[in-house]
Amino acid sequence: MKNLEKYRSILSDEVQGLFLTSRYSRMYAAEFDIAEGYAIVGKNGARYFTDSRYIESAQKNIKDFEVIDFARDLYACLNAALKELGITKLGFEEAYLTVAEFDTFREKLQADFVPYQKQINTFRASKEPWELDRMIKAQEITDLAFTEVCGRIREGMTEKELAAELIYCLYKNGGEGLSFDPIVVSGPNTSMPHGVPGDRKLQKGDFITMDFGVLYQGYCSDMTRTVALGYATEEMRKVYATVLEAQLAGIAASKAGVSGKVIDEAARNVIREAGYGEYFGHGYGHSLGLEIHESPNCNLRNEEPMPLHAVASAEPGIYLPDQFGVRIEDVVIFEEDGCHNITKSPKDLLIL
Repeated sequence: MKNLEKYRSILSDEVQGLFLTSRYSRMYAAEFDIAEGYAIVGKNGARYFTDSRYIESAQKNIKDFEVIDFARDLYACLNAALKELGITKLGFEEAYLTVAEFDTFREKLQADFVPYQKQINTFRASKEPWELDRMIKAQEITDLAFTEVCGRIREGMTEKELAAELIYCLYKNGGEGLSFDPIVVSGPNTSMPHGVPGDRKLQKGDFITMDFGVLYQGYCSDMTRTVALGYATEEMRKVYATVLEAQLAGIAASKAGVSGKVIDEAARNVIREAGYGEYFGHGYGHSLGLEIHESPNCNLRNEEPMPLHAVASAEPGIYLPDQFGVRIEDVVIFEEDGCHNITKSPKDLLIL
């Protein structure tokens, strides 16, 4: 089923059309990425609105939508489409509109607005085969970049310099954008799960944590590896081994139909039993796709079953304040009898 038809399946007398304002939902519906624009989906038609910067690309690549240049008057174009499609009750993306934007659209458009983000996002939880292909390719690029950047790590280079090398490797190996700004931290900075690369110079005896990903045809990859420079102490090795054991326990528990909470607990119990429970504060994993953070999640709050062909991260960690931290992250596809790990980089402790 085309994504456009999926969206049409959630229309009813109460919500006769969808107003897609986020880049992600527009891309999902049109199966093509345009940086700026709007889309309206109705039972009997669909309209895609953009301006002169993107109109030629939209007309050539977007199927099943009437593509309209809204340069003269956006609101007139939108209202004309609503009238043509017979839409008076419009589901909208409340998570992606500012209050000012919402107030303006509600004032200008001749339709009642119905918050509909949850329903619009529902279909993205389970990926189609062609989406999985793109995510597997994105993950391959990430693996290649990790292998290459490990050969560039040197004592004395700064975290910022290593981040720059990593970004270069991601693009060089086929990345079309970054899933997010890479996290590259070293030594005591690795105790901050989302630390920002700074001017600290890499030293022997450091852990170095790199969390990074790319976009490939609109879809994200995600990966974290923690490596040691020169040597690792006995405690560093113990913490690393605990995190790896926890990740493997979470992966073993991961399959369609199992709740995110159960998966999280499988990994968290390993860390807790090793005496580091208070140092693992975030969830075990999150879904990803068009966005780096999607739903559903593998954390203690999610008691719903993970759907078939969901794609999620597996990323437990231990973070000892002012000392060091370790995180290991792969990405897996949920199947009926388990999960398929699409991250291929080795996970045994790497000492450079």
